[in-house]
Amino acid sequence: MFKKTLRKLTPGRPDPAPDPTLMDKAAAMLAAPSALMQLTPADAAVVARYMRPVSVAQGSVIIREGDAETTGFLLLVLEGEVVVESIVVSRVSPITVTVLGPGSMHGDVGLIDGLPRSASCTAGTDVVGAVLTRADLILLQQENPSVCSKLIMAIAMRIGARLRENTEKLKRYVQLTKAMQQEIDHLMPT
Repeated sequence: MFKKTLRKLTPGRPDPAPDPTLMDKAAAMLAAPSALMQLTPADAAVVARYMRPVSVAQGSVIIREGDAETTGFLLLVLEGEVVVESIVVSRVSPITVTVLGPGSMHGDVGLIDGLPRSASCTAGTDVVGAVLTRADLILLQQENPSVCSKLIMAIAMRIGARLRENTEKLKRYVQLTKAMQQEIDHLMPT
């Protein structure tokens, strides 16, 4: 289970000698233009030093919607796919919101605000990733404030982009429900 893996991570200092190939991959993904990270390769390498490599078995829940206990981490997917689901939409069974692969980050909002998780993330395949805990983020802030501020700004930009995307979806939903209500009203005269 992924929670057990998280408990094994010692807060504060990265574990000695993590797989350099994986952490190089994490740094490259953090610096990629598609990641919206705006980190230089050197900055991304610094951030990657504060991350821990993890492996998650297919079917394992990485983040559970509503969880208020394990909010202090984000996962950068290096290999594999993560299924993002929500039960709030259907109120009965989870509905897949999206499936994301390498380069995707999960848990960035929880890392920052510490509030309950807003969606569930499950390993759709075996996943190899890099985890940044809140304790490691605080250590990064103390030891490399410039790099940490760039990372926080990049995370804020990612959150802002998702907020804008969700606002557009909400506008379309309102338009659709309004049109449906007009059709119902037309079919059922008063």
